[in-house]
Amino acid sequence: MTVMILSSLEDPHAHAVMHALRSRDVAVELLDLSEFPTRLALSMAFEDGASRFLLTRPGGGKLDLSTISAVWWRRPLPFQLPTSITDPVHRRFAMSEATTAFSGLYQSLDAFWINDPVHDEVAHHKPWQLAVAQRIGLTIPPTLMTSDPGEAREFWQRHDGNVIYKQFRALPDAWRETRKLRAEDAAFADNIRVTPVIFQRFVEAIADLRVTVIGDEIFAAAADARGGEYPLDFRFNQNLKWQPHILPSAVEDALHELMRQLGLKYGAIDLRLTPDDEYVFLEINPAGQFLWIELETDQRISEALATHLSCAGKRYLA
Repeated sequence: MTVMILSSLEDPHAHAVMHALRSRDVAVELLDLSEFPTRLALSMAFEDGASRFLLTRPGGGKLDLSTISAVWWRRPLPFQLPTSITDPVHRRFAMSEATTAFSGLYQSLDAFWINDPVHDEVAHHKPWQLAVAQRIGLTIPPTLMTSDPGEAREFWQRHDGNVIYKQFRALPDAWRETRKLRAEDAAFADNIRVTPVIFQRFVEAIADLRVTVIGDEIFAAAADARGGEYPLDFRFNQNLKWQPHILPSAVEDALHELMRQLGLKYGAIDLRLTPDDEYVFLEINPAGQFLWIELETDQRISEALATHLSCAGKRYLA
């Protein structure tokens, strides 16, 4: 069997899982989709009752995709069209054709996916995440997603100004941390007419939790939310100490149900634990980071991913 990982060639998460796979004598290929079409060619053929899916590098090097038994949809990079295509219409056409062709390829492969690209994309949408979490009984913060300044001001006043705001989706070139909405930011509210913003009541907490779910396995880690320099976003708290954490069985069951309804095999979930011992769901990232948790807690997350890719792939093909 061969496992394929779609990510950047420098992704440390991909390399950690590759190392774990190779220690099991599992062949693995790391594919950078930004090499298409300049350094990578795609062929798909359907003839005489058979199909063929092939990636080729100029000057040699071929990958027969029929040999792929499992795929980790880690963090695929966007295609990079040649700079020689300058006409905007031509660039849109080329990108549309490439995206459509590869989307069809993904659905055609007889492989086990973590995660299926279609489910992965849908699960990134925060309104859907919260709708599912709310429906299955997870506690979520009071939330408003709006492009109406009046709605935003009323929400801020109703929650006594204890409100944060954040993006729907972080982009590599447009990334913002979670921020507190202050009275002096009132003028900002008018700017949201351009695009919706997520507003939530700030959740007072004694702990931030990162919960990594891989199939039936859950790896929960917690850090004292009161010990960080930036209580609104643990990603900015470099001095936090993360430790393994045992979740109540009811919370574990709810998170497994969340994964099932979102159609995910892997997810990195952010929770907050309140002073009243209530676990509050914030969001799930279908391609969330885990290496820093693994290093600090000795939880063998890379190993679990490698096991799931190799064993689940074998079960899928059986």
